[in-house]
Amino acid sequence: MEATLSLEPAGRSCWDEPLSITVRGLVPEQPVTLRAALRDEKGALFRARALYRADAHGELDLARAPALGGSFTGLEPMGLLWAMEPERPFWRLVKRDVQTPFVVELEVLDGHEPDGGRLLARAVHERHFMAPGVRRVPVREGRVRATLFLPPEPGPFPGIIDLFGVGGGLLEYRASLLAGKGFAVMALAYYNYDDLPKTMETMRIEYFEEAVNYLRGHPEVKGPGIGLLGISKGGELGLAMASFLKGITAAVVINGSVAAVGNTICYKDETIPPVTILRNQVKMTKDGLKDVVDALQSPLVEQKSFIPVERSDTTFLFLVGQDDHNWKSEFYANEISKRLQAHGKEKPQIICYPEAGHYIEPPYFPLCSAGMHLLVGANITFGGEPKPHSVAQLDAWQQLQTFFHKQLGG
Repeated sequence: MEATLSLEPAGRSCWDEPLSITVRGLVPEQPVTLRAALRDEKGALFRARALYRADAHGELDLARAPALGGSFTGLEPMGLLWAMEPERPFWRLVKRDVQTPFVVELEVLDGHEPDGGRLLARAVHERHFMAPGVRRVPVREGRVRATLFLPPEPGPFPGIIDLFGVGGGLLEYRASLLAGKGFAVMALAYYNYDDLPKTMETMRIEYFEEAVNYLRGHPEVKGPGIGLLGISKGGELGLAMASFLKGITAAVVINGSVAAVGNTICYKDETIPPVTILRNQVKMTKDGLKDVVDALQSPLVEQKSFIPVERSDTTFLFLVGQDDHNWKSEFYANEISKRLQAHGKEKPQIICYPEAGHYIEPPYFPLCSAGMHLLVGANITFGGEPKPHSVAQLDAWQQLQTFFHKQLGG
């Protein structure tokens, strides 16, 4: 009998969809190695492998069989994706063109040899970032540079602005995936893109106000208010937007700072200066990476750098990686909660994920535990352990969708 490798859904799926992976036609109890590989748009290779044993009928179902070794162990039906590691050190998997899929190659090899035995079966699967019918609309309105993703017609839909962190540019993959869940999501660039400023010495909230007004006024966006989704620097800017601007009903902040960091935040005649960087608090890990988690002065010490969240009437959800080494995300979330409550505002929901790092991405993205930090100018540790981080990403994705549907009336 010839071994066959089958995937469900067959041929193609959305990146955030679980896959069912099954091998049939093996010898009873046969030891095999499964390998997965994909290349990003820059040609960087990501790979994972796991050792398995077929059952008494010569079948292997990753939903029932535990991995015995390799990139992960135990019952992990999606481990071959979330446990992928880059061939280049410190390389983060990012989808730059959401109109094309990532192509995943899967192989089944005989035995448990490190170099892999005889090839028994292979399959190719496309992981897409736009569900069928999702519409992609580039936005150039006034100063706003963005891409709006709309679900299949007819609308109107709950609207969300999506913000990423330091590095700038325009990342669309989270917005495009969320549009497949019934939201009108605008991925918003704010520097280092098109004709926007190349650097971010000063973040003017008027730019973001223009984006909020554009989305709120869009015929396919239902009002009265919109949502905000921000990670890292995008979370910090989302907090500033919710503090200064009207019309933001709900905000999800993933590992964001309550202090201005690395640049001044301005709105009209108000200025929030950045907290002091404590260079003597930067430590080195045993792997020779910088650990900057203690390198920012507390906004409790430098109160003028504390974003005035108490002005906000937004309902917040904070998603926190408890092993975030970019900055003290859990501390920031708790301080925001204290300040909101001290001013008679609603207590925000805070969900903490043990052993999760900084970049809590949509499901099945591999953990980026270390990499170049543009403000630091060196490779730093971002924290996290692969397995708990993957669990956090799966839960966070569900939590933020449930929250936005509830708050924005999806």
